[in-house]
Amino acid sequence: MSKQELCGVVLAAGKGSRMFPFSTRFPKPLLPVCNRPLMEYQIATLADMGIRDIYIVIGHYGFEIVKALGMGERYGVRFHYVEQGEAKGIAHAVGQLEPQIEKPFMLFLGDIYFETTDLGKMARIFEQEKINAVLATKQEDDPAAIRRNFAVIENAQGFVRRVIEKPRHIENALKGCGLYLFDLHIFDAIRRTPRTAMRDEYEITDSIQILIDDGYKVKSLQVVEEDINLTYPSDLLMLNLRALRASGQTVCLGQNVSLARGVEVENAVIGDNVVIERPIRIKNSVIFPNVTFPANKDIVQAIVTENQVISCSAMTDVESDT
Repeated sequence: MSKQELCGVVLAAGKGSRMFPFSTRFPKPLLPVCNRPLMEYQIATLADMGIRDIYIVIGHYGFEIVKALGMGERYGVRFHYVEQGEAKGIAHAVGQLEPQIEKPFMLFLGDIYFETTDLGKMARIFEQEKINAVLATKQEDDPAAIRRNFAVIENAQGFVRRVIEKPRHIENALKGCGLYLFDLHIFDAIRRTPRTAMRDEYEITDSIQILIDDGYKVKSLQVVEEDINLTYPSDLLMLNLRALRASGQTVCLGQNVSLARGVEVENAVIGDNVVIERPIRIKNSVIFPNVTFPANKDIVQAIVTENQVISCSAMTDVESDT
């Protein structure tokens, strides 16, 4: 299968209430990572795979996503926006695409930062082995991380036989990571997916299990090296510092930044149009665009927006400095 025969999907409709105060102004996929919206990294990955049509499911502050990203011209792709309406879970969000999509699609959850290796392998095995779904997975050493996501259990032939959402008991170390490749059979499964009793939502893992129980072929591939879900403000800081470190830089400066003489910046991301008026120290921190900071107070392990300073001091030195 040529990658031109795939389309992309990014789910960007969630509210993310645990990301307060950001959730009152931004959809999570627009939060900045080294001065780029998180979604841009996913869009770039899809574009690098040769995928040109990308469907974006929007909801909470969806108009901000449309305003920020446009119709895809500057990324070399075409965006198709689809409104979810009421948030009823991942499977419900994907189900909104059934009238729009007529070919297999690569699906990203828009609030997760992925570091991957050879995602094209998912498309190759999908075509060569006539698979109906491929799940991107990671060998996970932390059982708590699997409990927060979903477990993937394979049979002796290497096909997925079970997926378990937020498992209490861990059978192995294979974690599902919120990145998938589906053919159109997933829509039949979604239509038969019941709401969960625990969260009153339609879970995509339940849809995948229906697909498996119907006899369709589902495989997993360990193509994810790291996946960071933006759940709390400290996650945003940790992710920025990780991306900064991966870039080989110690400072990421936006455009039109004005720093007073004597300002010391170490391991920090500073957005566009930021003004620091006093000679302070900025370390292990993120400053959002359009901030004017007049205070004579150091910024350490914090996120600074136009309206407030959010301390992330609970982060360990290992998380912030390594």
